[in-house]
Amino acid sequence: MAEKHLIALDLDGTLLKDDKTISSKTKHVIKEAREAGHIVMIATGRPYRSSEMYYKELELDTPIVNFNGAFTHHPRNPGWGFYHEPLDIKVAKDIVEACRSFQFHNIIAEVMDDVYFHYHDQKLLDIFSFGNPRVTTGDLSNFLTDSPTSMLIHTEEEQLKKIRNHLAEVHAEVIEQRSWAAPWHVIEIIKVGLNKAVGLKKAADYFGIPQERIIAFGDEDNDLEMLDFAGYGVAMGNGIDEVKSIANDVTVTNEEDGVAKYLADLLKLKY
Repeated sequence: MAEKHLIALDLDGTLLKDDKTISSKTKHVIKEAREAGHIVMIATGRPYRSSEMYYKELELDTPIVNFNGAFTHHPRNPGWGFYHEPLDIKVAKDIVEACRSFQFHNIIAEVMDDVYFHYHDQKLLDIFSFGNPRVTTGDLSNFLTDSPTSMLIHTEEEQLKKIRNHLAEVHAEVIEQRSWAAPWHVIEIIKVGLNKAVGLKKAADYFGIPQERIIAFGDEDNDLEMLDFAGYGVAMGNGIDEVKSIANDVTVTNEEDGVAKYLADLLKLKY
């Protein structure tokens, strides 16, 4: 058998097609990779409740990185470890107060599977209600009672940079921040020092896989550290320029089975 590799898959824009499904070709190649002895895991910005369906669809039995590294766990082996590092609640409330000086649509805080909305927003409620979280709506300064795993600020494009600049000036030592791809003008915030690579390293150490045999796929700025960490950091054809520039390789898009094509070529699998 070829040497065992650890394969880390981002979900949106990478493993998933634009309609949020996994193509039959990609599923087939991932199954082939696992049967050949390679280890496959998911590393996503999503909470577990909205990534569990894909974990089960691929019949995985590995750790998973959720919330961009703020939560890493093993759904099938509770004894593996439960790594949850939330943002300090005082920092979270300071951010809510700072946002009052800017224009924004909403602020969402997630405490694992509890979701807090600053304002009622049916469109966002529909997106975040996947997996039936407990939802609370109201001013986060009053209603947020626990340290959040992650925070999201939904705003307009011209406000996004202003808010990010403020966060960088005031909170750089305690938070990591990202922005989502268009059409969503969203700033995502987690505790400083956390990213997908942190969770991926925990899994690699557990399985005894060296960096040079880690293959990671991604398309957005929350994938940068993971692709940089992996021996094979692979950007999707639909990925942002920054991801492509840091990657070792670029595959075709998520709509063209980029993950499957790259793995089949690299690991000599049937495509």
